[in-house]
Amino acid sequence: MGKFIAIDGLDGSGKGTQSEKLVEYLEKMGKRVRVLSFPMYENESSAFVKMYLDGKLGDKPSDTNAYSASMFFACDRYISYIQDWKKDILDPDTYVVANRYTTANAVHQLSKLPKEEWEGFLEWLWDFEFSKLGLPKPDLVLYLELPPHLSLSLVKSRSSETGQKMDIHEKDTEYMKRCYESALYSCQRLGWNRVKCYDGDKIRTREDIFSEICSIIGE
Repeated sequence: MGKFIAIDGLDGSGKGTQSEKLVEYLEKMGKRVRVLSFPMYENESSAFVKMYLDGKLGDKPSDTNAYSASMFFACDRYISYIQDWKKDILDPDTYVVANRYTTANAVHQLSKLPKEEWEGFLEWLWDFEFSKLGLPKPDLVLYLELPPHLSLSLVKSRSSETGQKMDIHEKDTEYMKRCYESALYSCQRLGWNRVKCYDGDKIRTREDIFSEICSIIGE
């Protein structure tokens, strides 16, 4: 198998940007790289995910429980894995870089549960996706940490500039705050690498953040 790197973080944290920079960096080193971005909105596999995020199952994230929503996202990953990127994971010379992964369930869906259930949910999630479904487990997880008030500010700005519709996660301020708490818990519990994308109330430059990412990969 090749190397599998997952990048996650709250909306607006720069996952897409840092994934692109990492791919460019690895390719310059002569590596073969496959980049993935979840959910795979362009595929039929994401049908249930789109219904959920578009509010067709309820206006609030909590209208769909953590386990049901997790299965929607997991099915998207499983179907795309079987149909498409399994060959890349099995290639020992390929680096696979994923913008979001099972890690996103550990952040977004975990936040819906009372804290005394967090440990049990993570055990269920890891067993469900990696053992039951047989999805590959990342060799390295990079969590781009951004406080919810900065995350929401960037998401609203992006929506205003591009006209991109905000989904039910992005519209719910309290939900995003809970996601931040569950993300920090998951980082500690699961050994993710935290990359602080801010300094006080200012967001660090893309180059500064990526420099830290390179240091982590080097280690």
